[in-house]
Amino acid sequence: MDRREFLKSSAALTAAGVVAPEMLAAGQTDMGAHGADGEGRLLTSAPMLQNYASDSIGVAFAVGDMANGYVLISESPDLAGARKVKCGGFRVTEMNDTVQQIRVTGLKPATRYYYRIGADRIRYKGGYSMKVTGHEEDPHVYSFVTAGKGAEGHFCVINDTHAHFDTFDRLTEKIAALAPSCVIWNGDASNCEETIDSQVRIFLDPPIARKDYAAGIPYLFAPGNHDSRGMANRHLEQVWMFRQPEERTARDWDLGRNFAVRMGDIALIGLDTAEDKLDTNPLFAGLFNSGEYRKAQVAWLQGALRRKEIASAPFLVAFCHIPIFDDDPTHNPGDVAPADKDPQYSADFAYWQRTCGELWGPLLQKARCQLVITAHMHAYRFDAPARDRKWAQLVGGGPDLVKGDGFPTVIEGFTEGRTLRIRVHNIRTGAIQDEFRFDAR
Repeated sequence: MDRREFLKSSAALTAAGVVAPEMLAAGQTDMGAHGADGEGRLLTSAPMLQNYASDSIGVAFAVGDMANGYVLISESPDLAGARKVKCGGFRVTEMNDTVQQIRVTGLKPATRYYYRIGADRIRYKGGYSMKVTGHEEDPHVYSFVTAGKGAEGHFCVINDTHAHFDTFDRLTEKIAALAPSCVIWNGDASNCEETIDSQVRIFLDPPIARKDYAAGIPYLFAPGNHDSRGMANRHLEQVWMFRQPEERTARDWDLGRNFAVRMGDIALIGLDTAEDKLDTNPLFAGLFNSGEYRKAQVAWLQGALRRKEIASAPFLVAFCHIPIFDDDPTHNPGDVAPADKDPQYSADFAYWQRTCGELWGPLLQKARCQLVITAHMHAYRFDAPARDRKWAQLVGGGPDLVKGDGFPTVIEGFTEGRTLRIRVHNIRTGAIQDEFRFDAR
C-alpha cells in the first residue's frame, strides 16, 4: 500500500470509530476511568522522557484526575537525597486533569539518574477553594543517562508510525533489544489529531506491550507534516513539550522543536520541514506559516553548527521528516505555487522539500555533515553522496507490516573508533536490510 492509500484508509477507520484488532490484542484498558467515589487511579501512564539533553530532561505522563505532578530524582538507585521537581515553573505550579510535564534542569552531562514520578490529587472549586486530597506515586524507580561528550554514541530512529500500534509495538521491542542512548522519532507519529486524548494514546499510553517504552530511553522529536494537522496537533506541546526555555534564545523562541545535542562522538541536529503543502494551498485556508518557519531555522542552524560541542564532534547527523533531496524529476519538490499542482509531477504533495534543501543543505555541507536521515515517503531508500552534495540521505520506511513492498525500519547508528556505523533494521523480516559506514569528519 502506498503512502497516500495508507493515509486514506487510516483516516476512514478513525472517522468510523473502528478499533483495529491489534489494539485489542495489545491489552488496551481504560486506565483513566474513575470509581464510583471519583477517586480512581491518578497516574494513568508510565513516564515518557522527552527532549534528551546534557543538562536537562523532560518527563511527561498522563493522569486521570485534577493533579499537580512531580519527579523525585537522584544519582542514587535508592533515591537517597532525591530532589523533588514539580510540574510548572515559578509563581504557580501547573495543575490539570490530563497530562503532567516536568522540566528537570541542572543535571550533569553523561550521568545516570534515577527517578520516580508522582502526583498530588487536587480538589479545585475556585481560586479560594483548593485542596490536596492525597497523592499517588509510581512504585517503579526508572533511570536514564544524560547526553554529553562522555555519553555512549548510540541512537535509533523511527518514523511514520501514524498511530499504527501493531507496528509501534514491534518497533519498541527492537529498540529495547538494541538499547540505544536515545531515540529520534522522525515525524508523523500521528495522523490528524483533534483531541488531547488521542495524543495521549499515541505518545503516553499507547496500546503496546512496553508501556514504559520511553521511561528509560530518552526521545527526541522531529515533527512531520501530520503532526501539525488537527486542532490538538496545533498545540502538540500540551503532550510533547518544547525544548527547555533555557535552550532557546529570544530570537529562536518559537523554534521549540529544533535540537542540537552532543552524544559521545556524534552531534545530532534536528530540523522541522513542517507541512508538505504550500501555505497558499486553499486546503489549509491560509492558516499555516511553514514558509517563514523554515527560513527562521537557518539562523538557528548556523548558530547550532558553530557551538563548540557540535563543531568538534567527529560525526554530524541531521534529522528531518521530509527528504531534502530527490533526483526523480517527476517527484513534486514542495514549492509548486500556488496550490502544489503541476502536470509534470506525479502528485500534489511534496515528495521532498527543495526549499529546505536550498536553505539548509549548504550549511550542512559546509559543516561536513555526513548523513541526513529523513522519512515521509513510507519507502526505505539510500541516496549516496554526490560531487555537489557530500552528505548522504537515508529515508526511513513506512508503517505497514504486511502490505506492499515497503516495510517499517529502525535505523541504528553507533560509533566504533573513528567510524560511524549505520544499520537499517527491517522490522517486517527481522533482518538487517543495509549497513553503511562513515569516516570521521
